[in-house]
Amino acid sequence: MAVLALSAAVVIGASGGIGAALHEALADEGAYARVHALSRSGAAPIDITDEASIAAAAARIADGPAPSLVILATGLLHDAEHGPEKSYREFDPAWLEQVLRVNAVGPALVAKHLLPLMPKQGRTVFAVLSARIGSISDNRLGGWYGYRMAKAALNQLVRTLSIEEKRRNDRSIIVGLHPGTVDTGLSKPFQGNVRPGTLFTPDRAASQLLDVIDGLTVTDSGKLFDFEGKEVAP
Repeated sequence: MAVLALSAAVVIGASGGIGAALHEALADEGAYARVHALSRSGAAPIDITDEASIAAAAARIADGPAPSLVILATGLLHDAEHGPEKSYREFDPAWLEQVLRVNAVGPALVAKHLLPLMPKQGRTVFAVLSARIGSISDNRLGGWYGYRMAKAALNQLVRTLSIEEKRRNDRSIIVGLHPGTVDTGLSKPFQGNVRPGTLFTPDRAASQLLDVIDGLTVTDSGKLFDFEGKEVAP
């Protein structure tokens, strides 16, 4: 990674498996003047479902070097009471709204408050962890309604933000990243069907994602890429 010692990096969701690994890898590289680690439970708290919390975090970041890299490593697939829907008969309006709030509305609010902090010139990257499951053309199995809907919305957000941000900085890159299946709490209940060799540790996932970010160009903005750097069709 090129040395960007005068800028900062921001990892949101830094208490999660992938987020913690991303923060550690970026801190170890020493390419940034500062690497912000934000999470609901950390020393620098943020709740992406609460706009006031996001605004407060943005104000803290604004006191230091401008961030040239922002990675949003948050997501919600299940909780103690709810899991991915296998049928439309399982729809729970409150749960659908919560999944959309965390996976799509939250990232939109993060963009609202953090994109203005990023430089108006030079290469910048705003990346969100999305998922192949949000691809409409790739949906062959059905099910998982709320998560599919939310990630499809997130992918559309990425595309639309990329168009607007290009007017502010023509070297900006806004992308979605599909990390694959990573050994974290989010995927834990569903790892039984994972093919051997395709369940990644958080450290490996972080390394792969940062390699993808390093290889991005401005023509990649608005798209979704998997952990190998391959574009995922909408």
